[in-house]
Amino acid sequence: MSALANHSFAKMNGIGNEIVVIDLRDTASGITPADARAVATPEGVPYDQLMVLQKPRLAGTDAFVSIYNNDGSEAGACGNGMRCVARQTFARENLSGHDKTALTFETRAGLINCWQGPAPDLYTVDMGTPKFGWQDIPLAEEFRDTRGIELQIGPIDAPILHTPSVVSMGNPHAIFWVDDIAAYDLEKFGPLLENHPIFPDRANITLAHIVDRDHIVMRTWERGAGLTKACGSAACATAVAAARLRRTNRTVHMTLPGGELTIEWRESDDHVLMTGPAAFEYEGTFDPKLFASVA
Repeated sequence: MSALANHSFAKMNGIGNEIVVIDLRDTASGITPADARAVATPEGVPYDQLMVLQKPRLAGTDAFVSIYNNDGSEAGACGNGMRCVARQTFARENLSGHDKTALTFETRAGLINCWQGPAPDLYTVDMGTPKFGWQDIPLAEEFRDTRGIELQIGPIDAPILHTPSVVSMGNPHAIFWVDDIAAYDLEKFGPLLENHPIFPDRANITLAHIVDRDHIVMRTWERGAGLTKACGSAACATAVAAARLRRTNRTVHMTLPGGELTIEWRESDDHVLMTGPAAFEYEGTFDPKLFASVA
């Protein structure tokens, strides 16, 4: 039987990014990709990302967080999900009589620090340092300048989309710079680009329009999840890519279909900080029948 049978969960929302948080720190059990897919079905709790808290593996951390997309694949990072995890963990700590204002989580992408503020109901996540080397993103072939790589979709003499910037924020991102993010059928092009041979680990695909040096609007097709109202790591990647092109400042206001984020690419240590809200929707318990077909 799945470890999730009869287990509680929290349904949350990170500016439109549908998040389910499960706390397994009180047990040695984990979950499988099949469990994650079962949760995502209409009979379960459909989500963009499933955030599973497990017992800490490193001293000084609050949990190891496994991140699943709704197709059962694992993600290295999810900024909106980490804000939801932070909110739930702060709430649990406060109920236990602790007064913590900062948390540290371990993920596949490394350590992530989170804290409350700078205003009520806002949470800041240190997403770490971006990676620009073609091997680190990764890409299937060498590109010395990843501010814009040779990749296009459509006729060779009149491509529909072309020359994306590519960045890793714990997972691969490709950002296409456009004048109107609504003018393209991202639901059509997203799957083709996500699975393009140039991306051996697939990629998150973003359309971004730079309004001015302090403001970017964007839409994202999320690897393993599809068209999403928000992707925090994509917002970070887009802000960093725009700053690398010297088209924006290092702190920018990001407008996503689901809401607003502030991204700061800190000059002192190269870390990317993401600030935004995290909304609690409801709690529930998984019906064991949901996992009856899970081996």
